[in-house]
Amino acid sequence: MDAVLSTLFSSGEEELYILDNLAYFMVFMAACTLVSLLFVNVPYGRYSSSKYGFAVNVRFAWFVQELPAFLVPMCLVFWTTCAKTSLLPNQLLIAMYFCHYVQRSLIYPFLIRGGKPTPFASFALAFVFCCYNGYMQIRYLSHFAEYPASWVTHPCFIVGSVLWSVGWLVNVHSDHILRNLRKPGETGYKIPTGGMFEFVSGANFLGEITEWAGFALAGHSIHSLSFAIFTAVVLTSRAVSHHKWYLAKFEDYPKNRKALIPFLL
Repeated sequence: MDAVLSTLFSSGEEELYILDNLAYFMVFMAACTLVSLLFVNVPYGRYSSSKYGFAVNVRFAWFVQELPAFLVPMCLVFWTTCAKTSLLPNQLLIAMYFCHYVQRSLIYPFLIRGGKPTPFASFALAFVFCCYNGYMQIRYLSHFAEYPASWVTHPCFIVGSVLWSVGWLVNVHSDHILRNLRKPGETGYKIPTGGMFEFVSGANFLGEITEWAGFALAGHSIHSLSFAIFTAVVLTSRAVSHHKWYLAKFEDYPKNRKALIPFLL
């Protein structure tokens, strides 16, 4: 792996320059995505459409598209010379990342019950994004990120870590609620209840946004911040779309439930 990277980059300074620009480009992509999502929903699940390519089995799609977010970082951590992985702040941030993607890529796909197929375009874009972001996050943390020895006691790291933990728990618990809405043999959509779904329609999205916002605060870099911004843009749009869909679909949908932020939005 070191040999591959050495052929791509002439020096560590050049690779860091590329990593920085990948982060800035992700912020640009977030802005473009924000504009596009004003006119069209992300084509997946209930919003799937054949115009975005042939359908891919939902379990297969989730597993394959998310797998690079796990495998690419694994290769970077274990098959390259990692200058910073012996440092506690870097270790904890890398652990946060892996904790999410072990669940998302190796566990979550096999817990899916039913679910509509994923259009190929959505599947392919997600695969590319996971390669891109997996490299950017973990290469920076394992090889370039420098924190003071006391960083783990800094308020930014402590608050960020707490936010990440709360977000991860909300995300996993909300996914559990959604999976168990229907009993075996049942079809159709139901109103989710329990947990943060008592307050918002997009509880799973709120959890993941909170998770990566905490990661960005704890990581304190443009790389983690760009990922948090991109995640917030995409998942906020999904939460708002889901909320509007629920209100139109169910006459008895709770009127005091918000889309994403309890009591506000």
